Amino acid sequence: MPAFTLYGSRGSTNTDRVRLTLAEGGFTDYELVLLNLHKGEQKSKENLERHPWGKIPVITFPDGFTLYESRAICKYLARKYSFPLLPPDSDVEAEALFDQAQSAEMLYFTEPAGRIAFEKFVKKFMGLPADEAVVSDALRSVDTFFDITERLLQQKDYMAGNDFTLTDIYYIPLIRRLFACGYGDIIVRRKAVNAWWDRCMNRPAIQKFLAADKEAMAAAAAAAAER
Repeated sequence: MPAFTLYGSRGSTNTDRVRLTLAEGGFTDYELVLLNLHKGEQKSKENLERHPWGKIPVITFPDGFTLYESRAICKYLARKYSFPLLPPDSDVEAEALFDQAQSAEMLYFTEPAGRIAFEKFVKKFMGLPADEAVVSDALRSVDTFFDITERLLQQKDYMAGNDFTLTDIYYIPLIRRLFACGYGDIIVRRKAVNAWWDRCMNRPAIQKFLAADKEAMAAAAAAAAER
């Protein structure tokens, strides 16, 4: 029996935060159950019992313990299975800097970047036009965020200090989505930010995960086309 079950969706940035965390931890003893968001399976009675807001990801354990919200899941798994992705409990200052970096990611990056991803990526699959005014406003916020981050990354290698942590993982899915939407220059044109991004993307576990996921998505697309 697997250690736990992860309910998510392939291509979901929130699910990918958890899957990247597990990949970095080298942890494979879990079951991945994919929900079809286009069919509304996240709003099913079964999933509402797991996640009262009807979203993903969620993890459930055989003893009945259930946890939702991607960052909470990542932090829990890192502590439970001792992934080297968090500051040691004994270093109070490093833990505070981690919390600070996580707050900055959530407040100043994820909100506007998520709006861009929804307008330019999600709406495309829904057959809806993007609201370009929303995109322009969000791009200004993301640009401002990375202007500040460029200065900060001249003093450290990663978002929370000189060690790769969960905070860096949190950025990866949405930045990849920005690249997919044609906004990769936001990263590439900033020397320190681009160097940080390269350090993250060149990690063996990250590369292995992305290659395997690309292959799985291609196989799923081919299977769908044959139906």
